[in-house]
Amino acid sequence: MNVACHINYPKVSIIILNWNGLEDTIKCLESLKKITYPNYDIVVVDNASSGNDVEVLREKFGDYVYMIENDKNYGFAEGCNIGMRYALAKGTDYIFLLNNDTTVARDFLAELVKIAESDERIGILGPKIYLYDEPNVIWEAGAKINWWTGGISIYGDREVDIGQYDKVAERDLLSGAALLIKARVLERISLLDTGFFFGYEDYDFCIRARKAGFRVVFVPSAKIWHKAAKARNQLPAYHETLRQVMAAHGIFGIKMRYRLFRKHARMPPFPVPLVSYFLIYWPMRAVQLLIFQRNVKSIVASIKNIMRELSHYFKMALGKNKRQ
Repeated sequence: MNVACHINYPKVSIIILNWNGLEDTIKCLESLKKITYPNYDIVVVDNASSGNDVEVLREKFGDYVYMIENDKNYGFAEGCNIGMRYALAKGTDYIFLLNNDTTVARDFLAELVKIAESDERIGILGPKIYLYDEPNVIWEAGAKINWWTGGISIYGDREVDIGQYDKVAERDLLSGAALLIKARVLERISLLDTGFFFGYEDYDFCIRARKAGFRVVFVPSAKIWHKAAKARNQLPAYHETLRQVMAAHGIFGIKMRYRLFRKHARMPPFPVPLVSYFLIYWPMRAVQLLIFQRNVKSIVASIKNIMRELSHYFKMALGKNKRQ
């Protein structure tokens, strides 16, 4: 483990979540071994992989990583939270959440920390993320949220990098695939919201940080490469986890986007995603339950959910439901 300490190198704890992704995790850790930043440690949280991932990683990497072995799959948010709690208890200065299906540039962490240390108002930072199989094609350079339409626009989505995103810039949102977080941000706003299970927890976290007064910053000189949607693509092979994700997301992920907007949007933009949710998600869900599953009880439960959500909305509209 690389633990050289210096006053100019605050401690960074890198948290990697592994779930049946042994080969990817090994490649990720091997790329991290080459980085130039001198003061970091690595916590690998295994989210109840079905194979011998933990044993192989312990044998291959020894004390280079600290392994946490979960007794079940807690989802992305809580899996990361478990690792972050451990790192925070050890007194780290920064948390870096990193997807296991990534590889990193040698200087990526040094570049992120350099910008982070330049301004105490900066709380969260993200690198320029490329597609693993197309190394010069951008996967994400941060994102912008439109509170009126419910839209989320990705900067650089599948664009060839010709320098169009080469300036350090504030963003509304950054991807949880690679997220550097100052410890004091977590102390102020807490950890990831486990209600999202898998997806949108990173966007929720960025919004909460910005509301608390922290800057969310994109750092283009820090670069990583991502095998996009690798974990999602393996879900069909794990039926129980697939069921959990589908239950959390709803059809086409509308449920999670609705949850994000219901949690954070203010009046008057909030009704737009609300109406879209009821006009698109619930009708499609009812058709699914009635035609494909013939599950009348679930339709009744869905109607009750609609009435409950409408009740929440009207209370808010009347000023009876104050949101923080």
